[in-house]
Amino acid sequence: MSRSTTPELVLKNRFLSYLIWQSIPSSLIFLFFNSLLPNPSLCSFLFLFLPFHLLFSVTLSLTASPHPLRPLSPLQLATRLFFFPAAPPHPALFRSRLRLSLSLLLFVAVSAASGFAASVSLCGVGPIGHGIWLIGRVGFRGFLIGSLFGLHYVFKRRWVLEFPIIQRPPFFSFKMGLPSAARRAFKLSTVAFIFSAVLLEVLPHPFKYSIASRTFFAEQIIFFVATFAIFLSWELSHHLHRVLHAKRSVFAPPKGSAAAETNPSEHLLSALEESNPTSLLRYLAYLDLCMVCENNVDTWRRAGFFEETGETYKRVIAVSLLPLEHLATKLGESLGTSAEKPAQLSNQLSSPTDARPDLKSVEELYNFQLYAWCSRIAASLTACSRTEDKFGVAQLSGSNAAVVSTLISCLLAVENFMGKKTNLQSPNQLLGPAGIKWATVNSGRVDVAAGKRRSGPVNSKAYAIADVLKTSIYQIVSAFHDEMLAGAKANLLEKDWVTSGKPLFGTREMLVQKLRLFLDFRAT
Repeated sequence: MSRSTTPELVLKNRFLSYLIWQSIPSSLIFLFFNSLLPNPSLCSFLFLFLPFHLLFSVTLSLTASPHPLRPLSPLQLATRLFFFPAAPPHPALFRSRLRLSLSLLLFVAVSAASGFAASVSLCGVGPIGHGIWLIGRVGFRGFLIGSLFGLHYVFKRRWVLEFPIIQRPPFFSFKMGLPSAARRAFKLSTVAFIFSAVLLEVLPHPFKYSIASRTFFAEQIIFFVATFAIFLSWELSHHLHRVLHAKRSVFAPPKGSAAAETNPSEHLLSALEESNPTSLLRYLAYLDLCMVCENNVDTWRRAGFFEETGETYKRVIAVSLLPLEHLATKLGESLGTSAEKPAQLSNQLSSPTDARPDLKSVEELYNFQLYAWCSRIAASLTACSRTEDKFGVAQLSGSNAAVVSTLISCLLAVENFMGKKTNLQSPNQLLGPAGIKWATVNSGRVDVAAGKRRSGPVNSKAYAIADVLKTSIYQIVSAFHDEMLAGAKANLLEKDWVTSGKPLFGTREMLVQKLRLFLDFRAT
């Protein structure tokens, strides 16, 4: 996105540029492999391969999303649509999952149709013969390999967009991904070739022929090459889509314009506050905000956050803390250890096995890249405010306390999900700032449950989120270490850095003790 483009045109421009650029490698692949045949046909390229590949690319782009929402299972989809069409408990969430499920089904169907058209266009005319039976046999195998690619794409969650940590120019990113795309295409095409050959013999259909036929081996060789060409075209389209849609957009007016002088943050804030929370536009806006807060390239944009009224700074902090607040709340509700319980039973949070997290809280952890951006945004802005906030809006507006309280509450919720037990000790039991001790329970039943909770890819996401939260808190503590130490000696630490209201997770005493642990650089 250029600096003069409005946020509403970002997705449209990227979609159109993707459709234009994806046609180049796919056309070159088809023309190259088609030229290897004795009787190449350009008509099949114009009327079969190109239209269906364009339809495949459009469906792939419409299916992709940065939000890792879980689609409905086939049983849930059939139950809700045909057998029990009653109102679901969460209508908005159900509609989103239903929309995603239908789009994934459409993608599988389009992949199968594209595989049929591409196989016929590449293998239908050549040294292995002509006729409706040949086209039917080759098209049937193309339908099978297209279905296999679509199912692999869906079940491997390749439709979830991932943004690279290091942003590179699009051409360089595309070039660097070519070898991996070719290797994946070769592996998938080999599996698809064997899979289609076996099913061609097992399933009943009128296109069977004798293996002893003299054209059998020629057809197998040609179809394997065609399968590799088709998968390579699909993989390059997928790779190009990720490159073009995951690159950074700059949500800012042109530097030196009147808008840049008066309100340089309005484009960014409108994209963050008014767009759909699960849309690509919202994720691109968070990525741009994270780049502005952490880097020294667009310092004039970050300076606009610290304007005299403090309204812009409060809006930026609010949008950056919103996903973290949502995560802490959902984990607290699922674990049954929200701030209403902790003071009971020796002032401890309930054991990790007292309440098992439901599926919704597990799904929340998959949105790691958004939580990482928000944590880094809040920490970087708070640390920068010590030297760049000329009007003191970060402290006077209470944003510093809100940031620290939210980060620590979210960290406590994630650590409790991971199986760590939080012991809130009385003041006479404390030995210095280490007010929280992590202990594993001793009973065999609890150990087994904790071990289950600590295994698997979901818990690896929890550990990653916890590491980002700890790094963010340490960034703030390092920037304000002297002020925090002075406040701790004067018993003002909780007044300046912890909100007075009820926290999102745990108790206010837990937040203060955890902050003291970070202040002593002993939080691990």
